[in-house]
Amino acid sequence: MLTLEEARRRLLARARVTGEEEVSLSSASGRVLADPRIVASLDVPPFANSAMDGYAVRAADTPGTLRIVGEVAAGSASLPEVSGGTAVRITTGAPLPPGADTVVPLEQAGESDGAVTVPLTAPGTYVRMAGSDTPAGTEVCLPRVLGPPAIAVLASLGLARARVRSRPRIAIVSTGDELMDPGLSLGPGQIYDSNAVALAAATSEAGGEPQSLGRVPDTREAVEEALRAGAGSDLIVTSGGVSVGQHDYVRGVLEDAGSLDFWRIAVQPGKPLAVGEIAGVTVIGLPGNPVSALVTFELFVRPMIRAMLGLAGDGRLRVQARPQEPIGKDPQRQAFLRVSVWHEAGETLARSSGGQGSAQLRPLAEANALLVVPEGEEAADPARTYEAIVFGELS
Repeated sequence: MLTLEEARRRLLARARVTGEEEVSLSSASGRVLADPRIVASLDVPPFANSAMDGYAVRAADTPGTLRIVGEVAAGSASLPEVSGGTAVRITTGAPLPPGADTVVPLEQAGESDGAVTVPLTAPGTYVRMAGSDTPAGTEVCLPRVLGPPAIAVLASLGLARARVRSRPRIAIVSTGDELMDPGLSLGPGQIYDSNAVALAAATSEAGGEPQSLGRVPDTREAVEEALRAGAGSDLIVTSGGVSVGQHDYVRGVLEDAGSLDFWRIAVQPGKPLAVGEIAGVTVIGLPGNPVSALVTFELFVRPMIRAMLGLAGDGRLRVQARPQEPIGKDPQRQAFLRVSVWHEAGETLARSSGGQGSAQLRPLAEANALLVVPEGEEAADPARTYEAIVFGELS
């Protein structure tokens, strides 16, 4: 069996970065910038403006009582001039009128009979100078994955669209005669197919575009046909059919109709994982047990999708956490235990979220992290800390 590190190295060597496309800022959230370096073509803000509602004055005239000669609102194009002994009412965001060099907030001023009394004020107080956020010509380095602040920066620079990496198209194949679509009635020996929808959701979260190839019965012909149907995608992900059972055909189809790079990984859960190629497209065959499928997706497919987007790693937060009780595992394999992790009294603690069986979905849903326990240990030891891969909210 391959180690996790070796298997992931061989898998990521297959990654090919996707092309580029332009999208509107309204649909850019979560997308990956093709080039995070943006050169500002204008000053932000483009003009000096007021940071407060108040009065635009000359600092040299403070303290004193000044005659009000006009007002300026946000968006005003006509600006009255401030000269000696005068003031102009101004609202937040309004352009600073000529002659003024400072703003006195309403709370610090007293207006009466067309005049305003203001305290001593230094030049530049409550004034946002042109280019104080970003001067024109500045190279702005944004996060690769666009979130609301980065999108706001692009909009402030006058950009309506962003050039991003195309989402990798991930064909998803769910295998198994026993599977039934959720919402339909179960027949004898049937279970609902949770893998198809879960892997599609995981694909979207990782930045890919899921493309369902449907549920495939346990026949060699059907499995090969489904894999070949994914030839137009960037990656094919299957669940089930990679173990040693009589009706497990994914691995055999890869060996006979394509190529098999490796099979079986020394991890728990998820040992029977296969990676190969068919019709020029990489195939990652995940185990059929739902927890194994999602955990191995996290360990292999997620970093693969990110590599195709030009991103490194899996993008997950990692912390050192101490388990509150022993959590058993297979000593022959590196384990990824489903745990709840939280901060308490200056320490990060972990507790099993429930059963660790590869078919027990609820404990995975109730977990917020995977506790990484190396091979050679029979259980997570409460006397030491382990790396935890955080995928949920951390309190």
